[in-house]
Amino acid sequence: MAAMIKLVSPILPNPMIVFARNLFALIALLPWIRFHHHGLSLRTGCFRYHLIRSVSGLAAMYLFFYTIGHMQLGEAVLLGFTSPLFIPLIAWIWIKEPLSARIWGAVGVGFAGVVLIMRPASGVFQPIALLGLMAGAFAAIAMVSIRRMSASEPAVRIVFYFSLLSTVISAIPALSDWQQPSTDMLATLALIGMLAAWSQLMLTKAYSLAPAAQVGVFGYSNVVFSSLIGWMFWEERLYLTTIIGAVLIALAGVMTSFAARKRHLVR
Repeated sequence: MAAMIKLVSPILPNPMIVFARNLFALIALLPWIRFHHHGLSLRTGCFRYHLIRSVSGLAAMYLFFYTIGHMQLGEAVLLGFTSPLFIPLIAWIWIKEPLSARIWGAVGVGFAGVVLIMRPASGVFQPIALLGLMAGAFAAIAMVSIRRMSASEPAVRIVFYFSLLSTVISAIPALSDWQQPSTDMLATLALIGMLAAWSQLMLTKAYSLAPAAQVGVFGYSNVVFSSLIGWMFWEERLYLTTIIGAVLIALAGVMTSFAARKRHLVR
């Protein structure tokens, strides 16, 4: 999906790409919801949290997509995966979840990896990387809001409301910056939305079959695939600092996942 976004970014404005991703993902999800959850009630007592999840998720999407268009693909995807570093901090501030010394240590390791990716010591500091980092922070807010409503809201209702609200909200800036896409561009935009929907469904299924800590580890394979695609199609270099930073961020993500799982089991 990220590679398709990088392909259309030089041609189409970012708000239009975000809107298309949400619209086509909603179109792809509706038949699945209809056939697998035909008795689903859309009544919710958590609309405020659905709105927070949608707005923060959209903010992450705008920043992430823009970063993909202006950075190396692997590095942009890696910075988008910094949300596990922010989740403990946001959960601590918002829902008063305690932070253990192990989680503080993991967050420190992860941010050391972020500094390596930004490469400030080499004189080629990338300000655009800060936007990728902000995307991770907004994604973390979205995830914590899901945690706030997960006790009463089934996953499929959360997915539906995010798809619907993000499509409606993102339509406004897209219309003000609209360009008529070619047939090829329209097909690529449709593919972006469908890939987003399919990956969301597969990830949901993965979390239902295995512990979150295990699934989270495999999630970092996105960085490997993105780096390979960037190298193959855009001849992007992979710096040693980026590799070390990726290892540290992945290690931090795994550490926070296992620490959260251990705390849950103790409770």
